[in-house]
Amino acid sequence: MDYSQPSKPRVLLAASGSVAAIKFENLCRSFSEWADVRAVATASSLHFIDGSSLPSDIVLYTDDDEWSTWKKIAYEVLHIELRKWADIMVIAPLLANTMAKVPFSLYYFVHIAGGLCDNLLTCIVRAWDYSKPLFVAPAMNTLMWNNPFTKRHLQTVNQLGIILIPPVDTEISSPVPSNKVVAVADQRGSE
Repeated sequence: MDYSQPSKPRVLLAASGSVAAIKFENLCRSFSEWADVRAVATASSLHFIDGSSLPSDIVLYTDDDEWSTWKKIAYEVLHIELRKWADIMVIAPLLANTMAKVPFSLYYFVHIAGGLCDNLLTCIVRAWDYSKPLFVAPAMNTLMWNNPFTKRHLQTVNQLGIILIPPVDTEISSPVPSNKVVAVADQRGSE
């Protein structure tokens, strides 16, 4: 990866597997207007993301890339290289499952030497340099959003200095009324 002085901010956009990931292409386009963007998609988010529809200057990394780039000791490790490359990381949408992994993989590692980092996205978060901004935009239905576990996970996210982009109420391909979804790029891009 190129680590020379960038002319634009380097933004690592990541998506986990929520139906709100159908907006990931729009988010990538919006960010690529002012930033150098790399994208990460979890296996479950690929059900909603068509990598071929992303802007041509955006590289999309998946869990498979984490393993295919590493051949032996002394080879670059993708999650470390992406962490070093990025100035900012934005996880949008952040699925409830991934949100539960993120704080526990970070916070509890310090306290009980355990944690979850079972895909490229969570490995990047585990290795993240917290002197650089990390934003998360949760996306889940209202029942999950109002769950006590979610409140606990959000408290941990806040304690870690991770910046929360709150979800907005809307319905998006879901039978659950008032589905909470990530803010769309054109709604929040200028804020």
